[in-house]
Amino acid sequence: MTQRRGLLIILSSPSGAGKSTLSRRLLEWDTSLSFSVSATTRAPREGEVDGQHYHFRSEEAFRHDVTHGEMLEHAHVFGNFYGSPKAPVAAAIEAGRDVLFDIDWQGAQQIQNSDLGKHTLSIFILPPSITELHRRLEARGQDSAEVIAKRMQKSWDEISHWAEYDYVLVNDDLDAAAVQLKQIISAARLRRIQQPGLTHHVRNLQREFEDRK
Repeated sequence: MTQRRGLLIILSSPSGAGKSTLSRRLLEWDTSLSFSVSATTRAPREGEVDGQHYHFRSEEAFRHDVTHGEMLEHAHVFGNFYGSPKAPVAAAIEAGRDVLFDIDWQGAQQIQNSDLGKHTLSIFILPPSITELHRRLEARGQDSAEVIAKRMQKSWDEISHWAEYDYVLVNDDLDAAAVQLKQIISAARLRRIQQPGLTHHVRNLQREFEDRK
């Protein structure tokens, strides 16, 4: 049969729920998976490579892409635009390669409402408790108390959109959540719409059946 179509796998969660760690587990599990490389209007930082870390664009070029429907999703954050170019994702889907998106609920909605939305698989990661979420943010040792407080304040707004996703996982055990995530993706790859060769295969079965009469 014809090679399957790829999936747009969307992972969302509040900071500290384990999304980044689970994403790394997925990339280790299946090396054909790749992250969508975002476009941005901010200047490159030291060591960043165009096309690898980000697609660096002028604001004029970015706005042009948005106007002409060439961005799957986009947002304006701290004075700069960020977004997901559509063309490389569409090419990956047709080639049967899955693309991973680490985005918030607003970006997820934009992608789900796009013309590639039928190929999305959206998954929200919940923490076991707010207390545990706060503990994990502190344990990372990456942010100041002020930044952690801001992340915690934002977390409920993000959690409140959990029901908009196809699947929801409670990450109270990282290994168990990773297994569940792999199971979800494996099943989604077998969705009828992801297998363009099924119609041809069933027609062949029908012809074979008729020939046996």
